[in-house]
Amino acid sequence: MRFRVFSIVIFFLLFGLRAAASPGDPSHAKDSTIVDSLAAASPDTTHTALSPSTYSTIDRRALPGVLDFITNLPHDWADWSVDNIKLQYWPQISLIAASTAALIVYDNQLWTPLAKEYNRNKTFQTTSDLFVDIGDGRFQFGLSAVFLGYGFLAGDQRAIRTASEVTEVILASGGVVQLLKHVTGRESPIDITSNPTGRWDWFPNQINYLHHTSFYDAFPSGHLTTVLATLVVIANNYPEQTWIKPLGYAACAGVSMGLVAQSVHWWSDYPLAIALGIGFGNLLSPNPDADVSVTSVDKKKDKDIGELNEDTSTISRLLSQTTFAPAYQPDGMGIAMSVRF
Repeated sequence: MRFRVFSIVIFFLLFGLRAAASPGDPSHAKDSTIVDSLAAASPDTTHTALSPSTYSTIDRRALPGVLDFITNLPHDWADWSVDNIKLQYWPQISLIAASTAALIVYDNQLWTPLAKEYNRNKTFQTTSDLFVDIGDGRFQFGLSAVFLGYGFLAGDQRAIRTASEVTEVILASGGVVQLLKHVTGRESPIDITSNPTGRWDWFPNQINYLHHTSFYDAFPSGHLTTVLATLVVIANNYPEQTWIKPLGYAACAGVSMGLVAQSVHWWSDYPLAIALGIGFGNLLSPNPDADVSVTSVDKKKDKDIGELNEDTSTISRLLSQTTFAPAYQPDGMGIAMSVRF
Protein backbone atom coordinates (compact mmCIF):
# COMPACT_ATOMS: atom_id res chain seq x y z
CA MET A 1 0.00 0.00 0.00
CA ARG A 2 2.79 2.40 0.95
CA PHE A 3 4.65 1.72 -2.32
CA ARG A 4 1.47 2.32 -4.32
CA VAL A 5 0.86 5.63 -2.58
CA PHE A 6 4.47 6.70 -3.09
CA SER A 7 4.17 5.85 -6.80
CA ILE A 8 1.18 8.18 -7.02
CA VAL A 9 3.27 10.98 -5.51
CA ILE A 10 6.09 10.49 -8.01
CA PHE A 11 3.61 10.33 -10.91
CA PHE A 12 1.93 13.62 -10.08
CA LEU A 13 5.16 15.44 -9.23
CA LEU A 14 6.85 14.38 -12.45
CA PHE A 15 3.86 15.29 -14.57
CA GLY A 16 3.51 18.58 -12.72
CA LEU A 17 7.14 19.35 -13.55
CA ARG A 18 6.60 18.33 -17.15
CA ALA A 19 3.48 20.49 -17.42
CA ALA A 20 5.22 23.52 -15.96
CA ALA A 21 8.24 23.13 -18.23
CA SER A 22 6.49 22.19 -21.47
CA PRO A 23 6.79 24.61 -24.37
CA GLY A 24 3.98 26.95 -25.23
CA ASP A 25 2.06 27.05 -28.49
CA PRO A 26 4.59 27.57 -31.31
CA SER A 27 2.19 29.79 -33.22
CA HIS A 28 1.99 32.09 -30.23
CA ALA A 29 5.76 32.19 -29.88
CA LYS A 30 6.13 33.32 -33.49
CA ASP A 31 3.74 36.20 -32.87
CA SER A 32 5.70 37.47 -29.88
CA THR A 33 7.69 40.66 -30.45
CA ILE A 34 10.29 39.70 -27.91
CA VAL A 35 10.81 36.26 -29.41
CA ASP A 36 11.13 37.76 -32.89
CA SER A 37 13.80 40.12 -31.63
CA LEU A 38 15.66 37.17 -30.17
CA ALA A 39 15.49 35.35 -33.47
CA ALA A 40 16.87 38.40 -35.24
CA ALA A 41 19.75 38.61 -32.80
CA SER A 42 20.58 34.95 -33.21
CA PRO A 43 19.14 33.17 -36.27
CA ASP A 44 19.92 29.73 -34.92
CA THR A 45 17.93 30.30 -31.73
CA THR A 46 14.68 28.33 -31.40
CA HIS A 47 11.49 29.92 -30.10
CA THR A 48 10.92 27.19 -27.57
CA ALA A 49 13.99 28.30 -25.63
CA LEU A 50 11.80 30.91 -23.95
CA SER A 51 9.17 28.40 -22.86
CA PRO A 52 7.00 28.44 -20.90
CA SER A 53 7.06 32.24 -20.50
CA THR A 54 7.12 34.06 -23.84
CA TYR A 55 5.51 37.40 -22.99
CA SER A 56 7.73 40.22 -21.79
CA THR A 57 7.31 43.98 -21.52
CA ILE A 58 11.09 44.56 -21.25
CA ASP A 59 14.18 43.22 -23.00
CA ARG A 60 15.51 40.68 -20.54
CA ARG A 61 18.59 39.88 -22.63
CA ALA A 62 20.38 43.14 -21.87
CA LEU A 63 23.13 43.38 -19.27
CA PRO A 64 21.22 44.37 -16.10
CA GLY A 65 21.68 47.66 -14.34
CA VAL A 66 22.66 47.92 -10.68
CA LEU A 67 19.09 48.06 -9.37
CA ASP A 68 17.30 46.14 -12.13
CA PHE A 69 16.71 43.19 -9.80
CA ILE A 70 14.40 45.51 -7.85
CA THR A 71 13.00 47.85 -10.51
CA ASN A 72 12.12 44.90 -12.79
CA LEU A 73 9.87 43.27 -10.18
CA PRO A 74 6.60 44.97 -11.27
CA HIS A 75 7.31 43.85 -14.84
CA ASP A 76 8.08 40.33 -13.63
CA TRP A 77 4.79 40.00 -11.77
CA ALA A 78 2.78 41.58 -14.60
CA ASP A 79 4.37 39.40 -17.31
CA TRP A 80 3.96 36.24 -15.26
CA SER A 81 0.31 37.08 -14.63
CA VAL A 82 -0.38 37.74 -18.32
CA ASP A 83 1.21 34.42 -19.27
CA ASN A 84 -0.88 32.48 -16.80
CA ILE A 85 -4.26 33.73 -17.93
CA LYS A 86 -3.71 32.61 -21.52
CA LEU A 87 -5.93 29.77 -22.71
CA GLN A 88 -2.94 27.83 -24.03
CA TYR A 89 -1.70 27.28 -20.46
CA TRP A 90 -5.02 26.23 -18.93
CA PRO A 91 -4.37 22.48 -19.46
CA GLN A 92 -1.10 22.83 -17.55
CA ILE A 93 -2.79 24.80 -14.77
CA SER A 94 -5.52 22.15 -14.60
CA LEU A 95 -2.92 19.40 -14.25
CA ILE A 96 -1.18 21.26 -11.44
CA ALA A 97 -4.52 21.68 -9.64
CA ALA A 98 -5.44 18.02 -10.17
CA SER A 99 -2.07 16.75 -8.92
CA THR A 100 -2.33 19.00 -5.85
CA ALA A 101 -5.82 17.72 -5.06
CA ALA A 102 -4.79 14.09 -5.51
CA LEU A 103 -1.77 14.49 -3.24
CA ILE A 104 -3.87 16.15 -0.53
CA VAL A 105 -5.83 12.92 -0.20
CA TYR A 106 -2.65 10.98 0.67
CA ASP A 107 -0.75 13.74 2.46
CA ASN A 108 -1.04 12.30 5.96
CA GLN A 109 -0.07 8.78 4.87
CA LEU A 110 2.96 10.10 3.03
CA TRP A 111 4.10 12.45 5.77
CA THR A 112 3.85 10.08 8.77
CA PRO A 113 6.58 7.53 7.86
CA LEU A 114 9.07 10.27 6.94
CA ALA A 115 8.41 12.15 10.17
CA LYS A 116 8.91 8.95 12.19
CA GLU A 117 12.16 8.19 10.36
CA TYR A 118 13.34 11.76 10.95
CA ASN A 119 12.80 11.40 14.70
CA ARG A 120 14.34 7.90 14.81
CA ASN A 121 17.33 8.07 12.48
CA LYS A 122 20.04 10.61 13.29
CA THR A 123 21.71 10.27 9.88
CA PHE A 124 18.43 10.83 8.04
CA GLN A 125 17.73 13.81 10.28
CA THR A 126 21.12 15.40 9.55
CA THR A 127 20.76 14.82 5.82
CA SER A 128 17.25 16.27 5.78
CA ASP A 129 18.38 19.34 7.71
CA LEU A 130 21.26 19.86 5.28
CA PHE A 131 18.98 19.78 2.24
CA VAL A 132 16.42 22.08 3.86
CA ASP A 133 19.18 24.62 4.55
CA ILE A 134 19.88 24.68 0.80
CA GLY A 135 16.40 26.06 0.16
CA ASP A 136 16.12 28.76 2.80
CA GLY A 137 17.26 31.60 0.53
CA ARG A 138 20.63 32.25 2.15
CA PHE A 139 22.28 29.63 -0.04
CA GLN A 140 20.79 31.21 -3.19
CA PHE A 141 21.84 34.73 -2.20
CA GLY A 142 25.29 33.28 -1.50
CA LEU A 143 25.42 31.86 -5.03
CA SER A 144 24.42 35.26 -6.37
CA ALA A 145 27.29 36.87 -4.45
CA VAL A 146 29.74 34.29 -5.86
CA PHE A 147 28.62 34.99 -9.44
CA LEU A 148 28.79 38.74 -8.83
CA GLY A 149 32.28 38.58 -7.35
CA TYR A 150 33.55 36.37 -10.14
CA GLY A 151 31.92 38.59 -12.75
CA PHE A 152 33.62 41.73 -11.49
CA LEU A 153 37.04 40.08 -11.09
CA ALA A 154 36.98 38.39 -14.49
CA GLY A 155 35.07 41.04 -16.40
CA ASP A 156 32.53 38.32 -17.13
CA GLN A 157 29.22 39.93 -17.97
CA ARG A 158 27.39 36.61 -18.11
CA ALA A 159 28.27 35.96 -14.45
CA ILE A 160 27.11 39.46 -13.47
CA ARG A 161 23.88 38.93 -15.37
CA THR A 162 23.35 35.58 -13.65
CA ALA A 163 23.91 37.16 -10.22
CA SER A 164 21.31 39.82 -10.91
CA GLU A 165 18.79 37.31 -12.27
CA VAL A 166 19.23 34.93 -9.32
CA THR A 167 18.50 37.75 -6.87
CA GLU A 168 15.59 38.97 -8.97
CA VAL A 169 14.01 35.53 -9.36
CA ILE A 170 14.17 34.92 -5.60
CA LEU A 171 12.38 38.21 -4.93
CA ALA A 172 9.87 37.83 -7.77
CA SER A 173 8.84 34.24 -7.09
CA GLY A 174 9.10 34.76 -3.34
CA GLY A 175 6.65 37.66 -3.49
CA VAL A 176 4.02 35.46 -5.19
CA VAL A 177 4.67 32.60 -2.74
CA GLN A 178 4.18 34.88 0.25
CA LEU A 179 0.96 36.27 -1.19
CA LEU A 180 -0.40 32.75 -1.69
CA LYS A 181 0.64 31.70 1.82
CA HIS A 182 -1.13 34.69 3.35
CA VAL A 183 -4.26 33.90 1.34
CA THR A 184 -4.51 30.12 1.75
CA GLY A 185 -3.43 29.86 5.39
CA ARG A 186 -2.64 26.13 5.25
CA GLU A 187 -1.49 24.42 8.42
CA SER A 188 1.93 22.73 8.48
CA PRO A 189 2.17 19.05 9.51
CA ILE A 190 3.92 19.99 12.73
CA ASP A 191 0.84 21.91 13.91
CA ILE A 192 -2.01 19.59 12.91
CA THR A 193 -5.23 20.37 14.81
CA SER A 194 -8.57 19.20 13.45
CA ASN A 195 -7.71 18.15 9.87
CA PRO A 196 -5.27 15.22 9.35
CA THR A 197 -3.98 16.86 6.16
CA GLY A 198 -3.78 20.37 7.57
CA ARG A 199 -6.47 22.98 8.09
CA TRP A 200 -7.00 25.62 5.37
CA ASP A 201 -7.83 29.01 6.87
CA TRP A 202 -8.49 31.20 3.85
CA PHE A 203 -7.55 34.86 4.35
CA PRO A 204 -6.42 34.31 7.95
CA ASN A 205 -6.09 37.02 10.54
CA GLN A 206 -2.69 38.55 9.73
CA ILE A 207 -1.82 39.22 13.35
CA ASN A 208 -2.35 35.53 14.15
CA TYR A 209 -0.30 34.69 11.04
CA LEU A 210 2.56 36.84 12.32
CA HIS A 211 2.62 35.25 15.77
CA HIS A 212 1.90 31.64 14.70
CA THR A 213 3.34 31.45 11.20
CA SER A 214 3.55 27.65 10.93
CA PHE A 215 -0.22 27.45 11.46
CA TYR A 216 -0.79 29.19 8.12
CA ASP A 217 2.22 29.14 5.77
CA ALA A 218 2.51 25.61 4.33
CA PHE A 219 1.12 26.26 0.84
CA PRO A 220 2.97 26.54 -1.48
CA SER A 221 6.57 25.66 -0.63
CA GLY A 222 8.83 28.69 -0.79
CA HIS A 223 11.94 26.53 -0.33
CA LEU A 224 11.27 24.42 -3.42
CA THR A 225 10.21 27.45 -5.47
CA THR A 226 13.43 29.27 -4.60
CA VAL A 227 15.71 26.30 -5.29
CA LEU A 228 14.06 25.45 -8.61
CA ALA A 229 13.88 29.07 -9.82
CA THR A 230 17.58 29.56 -9.05
CA LEU A 231 18.44 26.30 -10.80
CA VAL A 232 16.54 27.30 -13.95
CA VAL A 233 18.23 30.72 -14.11
CA ILE A 234 21.73 29.27 -13.75
CA ALA A 235 21.08 26.40 -16.15
CA ASN A 236 19.64 28.79 -18.76
CA ASN A 237 22.67 31.04 -18.52
CA TYR A 238 25.17 28.16 -18.64
CA PRO A 239 23.62 25.59 -21.01
CA GLU A 240 27.05 24.16 -21.82
CA GLN A 241 27.45 23.00 -18.19
CA THR A 242 25.41 19.82 -18.49
CA TRP A 243 25.96 18.77 -14.86
CA ILE A 244 23.95 21.71 -13.47
CA LYS A 245 20.46 20.31 -14.09
CA PRO A 246 21.03 16.73 -12.82
CA LEU A 247 22.71 18.01 -9.67
CA GLY A 248 20.04 20.68 -9.22
CA TYR A 249 17.13 18.29 -9.64
CA ALA A 250 18.72 15.93 -7.11
CA ALA A 251 18.98 18.86 -4.69
CA CYS A 252 15.31 19.74 -5.32
CA ALA A 253 14.31 16.17 -4.49
CA GLY A 254 16.38 16.29 -1.31
CA VAL A 255 14.87 19.61 -0.27
CA SER A 256 11.34 18.31 -0.90
CA MET A 257 11.83 15.15 1.16
CA GLY A 258 13.65 17.02 3.91
CA LEU A 259 10.83 19.53 4.33
CA VAL A 260 8.24 16.76 4.64
CA ALA A 261 10.46 14.87 7.10
CA GLN A 262 10.86 18.03 9.19
CA SER A 263 7.05 18.39 9.19
CA VAL A 264 7.29 21.79 7.53
CA HIS A 265 5.47 20.87 4.30
CA TRP A 266 3.06 18.38 2.77
CA TRP A 267 3.74 16.74 -0.59
CA SER A 268 0.77 18.59 -2.06
CA ASP A 269 2.55 21.89 -1.42
CA TYR A 270 4.97 21.08 -4.25
CA PRO A 271 3.18 20.99 -7.66
CA LEU A 272 2.42 24.71 -7.55
CA ALA A 273 5.91 25.42 -6.19
CA ILE A 274 7.38 23.56 -9.17
CA ALA A 275 5.29 25.64 -11.58
CA LEU A 276 6.30 28.89 -9.88
CA GLY A 277 9.99 28.03 -9.85
CA ILE A 278 10.15 26.99 -13.50
CA GLY A 279 7.82 29.75 -14.68
CA PHE A 280 9.72 32.62 -13.06
CA GLY A 281 13.10 31.06 -13.85
CA ASN A 282 12.35 30.88 -17.57
CA LEU A 283 10.70 34.29 -17.61
CA LEU A 284 13.71 36.05 -16.11
CA SER A 285 16.44 34.21 -18.02
CA PRO A 286 15.65 33.98 -21.74
CA ASN A 287 17.84 31.97 -24.09
CA PRO A 288 21.45 33.12 -23.50
CA ASP A 289 22.40 32.28 -27.11
CA ALA A 290 20.77 35.56 -28.10
CA ASP A 291 22.27 37.52 -25.20
CA VAL A 292 25.05 39.88 -26.26
CA SER A 293 26.41 39.98 -22.69
CA VAL A 294 27.51 36.33 -22.76
CA THR A 295 31.29 36.17 -22.58
CA SER A 296 32.15 32.59 -23.52
CA VAL A 297 34.50 32.50 -26.51
CA ASP A 298 32.03 30.98 -28.97
CA LYS A 299 29.35 33.59 -28.19
CA LYS A 300 31.20 36.92 -28.41
CA LYS A 301 29.38 37.93 -31.58
CA ASP A 302 28.55 41.46 -30.51
CA LYS A 303 31.39 42.42 -28.20
CA ASP A 304 33.39 45.48 -29.23
CA ILE A 305 37.18 45.70 -29.37
CA GLY A 306 37.45 47.26 -25.93
CA GLU A 307 35.63 44.36 -24.29
CA LEU A 308 37.80 41.85 -26.11
CA ASN A 309 40.93 43.56 -24.85
CA GLU A 310 39.70 43.27 -21.28
CA ASP A 311 39.80 39.49 -21.61
CA THR A 312 43.57 39.61 -22.01
CA SER A 313 44.12 40.92 -18.49
CA THR A 314 46.10 38.85 -16.03
CA ILE A 315 43.06 38.18 -13.85
CA SER A 316 41.02 37.02 -16.82
CA ARG A 317 43.74 34.66 -17.99
CA LEU A 318 44.06 33.22 -14.50
CA LEU A 319 40.33 32.77 -14.10
CA SER A 320 40.08 31.13 -17.51
CA GLN A 321 42.25 28.36 -16.04
CA THR A 322 39.96 28.07 -13.01
CA THR A 323 37.21 25.51 -12.71
CA PHE A 324 34.44 25.17 -10.14
CA ALA A 325 32.62 21.99 -9.17
CA PRO A 326 30.27 20.86 -6.40
CA ALA A 327 32.01 19.29 -3.40
CA TYR A 328 30.90 17.36 -0.34
CA GLN A 329 32.66 17.19 3.02
CA PRO A 330 31.56 15.31 6.15
CA ASP A 331 30.50 18.61 7.72
CA GLY A 332 28.58 19.98 4.73
CA MET A 333 28.39 20.81 1.02
CA GLY A 334 30.21 23.49 -0.92
CA ILE A 335 31.99 24.45 -4.13
CA ALA A 336 35.53 23.28 -4.93
CA MET A 337 37.86 25.48 -6.97
CA SER A 338 40.90 24.28 -8.90
CA VAL A 339 43.43 26.34 -10.90
CA ARG A 340 45.47 24.90 -13.78
CA PHE A 341 48.99 26.36 -14.22
